[in-house]
Amino acid sequence: MSNIFLVGFMGAGKSSVGEALGHHLGYRFVDLDDRLSKRFGMSISSVFEAHGEAAFRAAEREELAVCAGLEDVVVATGGGAFCDDENRRIIHSSDAVSVFLDVPWPVLQERLEKDHMGRPMYDNAPRVRALFEERLPHYRRAVVTTVLEGSEVPAEVARLIVRTLQEAPCAT
Repeated sequence: MSNIFLVGFMGAGKSSVGEALGHHLGYRFVDLDDRLSKRFGMSISSVFEAHGEAAFRAAEREELAVCAGLEDVVVATGGGAFCDDENRRIIHSSDAVSVFLDVPWPVLQERLEKDHMGRPMYDNAPRVRALFEERLPHYRRAVVTTVLEGSEVPAEVARLIVRTLQEAPCAT
């Protein structure tokens, strides 16, 4: 099976699902935001504050290219990574499949209201909803869309993704 890049909005569960999916497949799990946090030696929010979004996005693209060159990995991307044309090109030109975790807005909103610390693009619900709507067409460019209710546990989503990829040989 190909490398898998999980994409979707903040709060969609990319990191927790990615970890479960990596375990299920015996693949290495890479959290792109964790790599960037280690690279800068600070939280993602602090990177945005100290260096700005442009510097963050440039580093994000470099780290994404490194991840695209790895084998047998599941990568949880940041919420904005897949919205960049060059990042999508990097992912899709490698031996990888992009998977959009399509979680309904009300579920995302509830998750973000409970836990939005450390999310640099979160400031208030109406602005975040607008950002979600702006990013949605980009996420829909993923090779595979996994429609979720939001009540699924990560291991369940991992099994669903594997089943979907096995049933869609053109996607891998």
